[in-house]
Amino acid sequence: MNPAGPNRRKAVVVGAGPVGCLAAMSLAKMGWSVDIYEGRPDMRLPSSKAAAQQRSINLAISARGLAAIQAIDPGAADRFLSTVIPMRGRMIHDAKGRLESQPYDRDGQCINSIGRASLNEDLLKEALAVPNIRVFFEHKVTSIDFDRQKMLVRNTEAAKDVDVSFDLCVGADGSYSVVRRQLMRVVRMDYQQWYIPHDYIELKMPAGPPKKPGGDPTFLLDPNHLHIWPRHTFMLIALPNKDATFTCTLFAPHDEFDRLRSDDAILKWFKAHFPDALPLIGEQGLLDDFHRNPRSPLMSIKVRVVSPPLCAKPYHYKDRAVILGDAAHAMVPFYGQGLNCGLEDVRVLDILLREAQIDATSQVPEGKEDSRLAAALAKYSQTRHEDLVAISDLAMHNYVEMRHSVTTLAYRFRKALDNLLYSLNREHVTAKDVVPALSNKTFLDAPRGWLPLYTMVTFRPDVSYSTVLKKYKRQTETLEKMGWYSAAAAIGAVGITCAALLGRLYVYNYKRS
Repeated sequence: MNPAGPNRRKAVVVGAGPVGCLAAMSLAKMGWSVDIYEGRPDMRLPSSKAAAQQRSINLAISARGLAAIQAIDPGAADRFLSTVIPMRGRMIHDAKGRLESQPYDRDGQCINSIGRASLNEDLLKEALAVPNIRVFFEHKVTSIDFDRQKMLVRNTEAAKDVDVSFDLCVGADGSYSVVRRQLMRVVRMDYQQWYIPHDYIELKMPAGPPKKPGGDPTFLLDPNHLHIWPRHTFMLIALPNKDATFTCTLFAPHDEFDRLRSDDAILKWFKAHFPDALPLIGEQGLLDDFHRNPRSPLMSIKVRVVSPPLCAKPYHYKDRAVILGDAAHAMVPFYGQGLNCGLEDVRVLDILLREAQIDATSQVPEGKEDSRLAAALAKYSQTRHEDLVAISDLAMHNYVEMRHSVTTLAYRFRKALDNLLYSLNREHVTAKDVVPALSNKTFLDAPRGWLPLYTMVTFRPDVSYSTVLKKYKRQTETLEKMGWYSAAAAIGAVGITCAALLGRLYVYNYKRS
C-alpha cells in the first residue's frame, strides 16, 4: 500500500474481487499507479467472512483461470495451487443413493475447488504485496465523468464524498456494476440482463469425525469429486473445502422453493429426493441453513454492439475505461467458468496492452487521447465479444446437462463416443503443454483432431470460447451427417472392446477416488 511515484499514470480499479485484484496486479506490473475502490468492508474482517458464507457458491477454478494468474504472476499461481482441492470428475448420486464416477478428462486433468472468500483473500494479499497498489474499502463509486476523467466516491465510513482523478478506469465491480451503468451513458450498447426461473440456497455438510483420537476431521464424501444429485428440474451439488466440510448448493425452480415453507415440508422433500445427502448434512443443520441463508437469484448479462462492430465498442470507452468480469458478462454458474472467464479477461487485456507498448510513465496532455491505449481497448472489445457470448450460452446449456442429461443414455453414449474419437488423436495436448505460451499470446492456433466439449472449455485455455463453440458444432454436425444410429452401429461393432475399456477406466478412477 505504498504511495505511487510521481510520474506514473493512474489507473483506478472499481471492485476488489478476484478479477479486480488480478487486473490491479497486471496494471501495476506494467508501471501504472493503481488504486482499488471497494464499496464493501474489508473482506478479511470476521464480520465480512460470516456474511460471505451465507450466499457464496463455491468456485471451481480450472486451467483458464490458472493460466491467467500464471501469466500475471507465476509465483502467485504456485502459492495459490497449494490452497485448492483437485476434483477429477463428477460423482453422480441417483435417487436410490447409487454412485457413478464420471471423470472429467481421459488424461486425468482436474478442476479445483476453493471457497470464494479464500480465493479473494489470497489474490488481495498478492495485490497488496505490489508496491504501487493501494486499496480503499467502504468507498462506493457514485458517478463517473469519463471525458473529464474524474469519479465521485462516497467514503461510507467517514460519510463524505471524495473526487478521484484517473487516467484509466477498470470496472470489475460485478453484476450490478456502477461502472457499466455509467459507461452506458457514453457508449451505444445493447445491454441484456435476465433472471433464469431458478434460485439457489447454500447449505453446509459438516466434517466427519477423525479416524483416530486427536486426528484431523475426515470428509464424509470423496473429496476429489464434484458431487451432483441431478433430479431433472433441480439439483444439489457439493464441493469440498480444506477443513473437510462440503459447501452444498441447491438449485431449483421458484415453485419448488415456494413449497418448502415449513420444517416438515423441507425434511420430507429432502428425504424423497436426496435420501443419501440428508443424513450427511444433518436434519437440524439443513433446517438452520434454510432459515439463515438467503434464497438468491441467478442472473445472466450480455453486452452487445448496437452499431456495426467497427463503430461501437461495447466494453470500453476511448482510452478512458474498460469493464471486465461479471460487470461485462455475468453468467449462470453451471460451467464453472464465470471466475475463469473473468480472470482470462485480465490475461487477454494484459497481452493487448503490452503488445501496444503502453507507457505508464508518459503523461498524456489534458484533453488528448492516448491513441495506442484507445486502440488496444478497442481491440479488446472487438476480439473478446464473441468469446463472452459463446461461454454465456454454454453455461446456460450446461445447467440442463448437470441436472438432467448426465442421467440419460443419450448423454452417456455421446460422452463415450467423444472419448473414443478423442483417443484416436495422434497427440494429446494438456493444459500444462500450452500454459507457458499464454503469457504472450491471447490464444493459439485452432486445435486439430476430435475434442470433447468439456475438455476444450475447461482444459484448453489456448482455445478461445468462440472457437470451442464452433468446433463443437462442427463435430455435432459430423455425427448427425453420419447418422446417430449408424454411429451407434459402428460403436456396437466394437461394443465388447469399448465396454471393457470403459469398465476398466471406471474401476481405475473409482479406486483412486
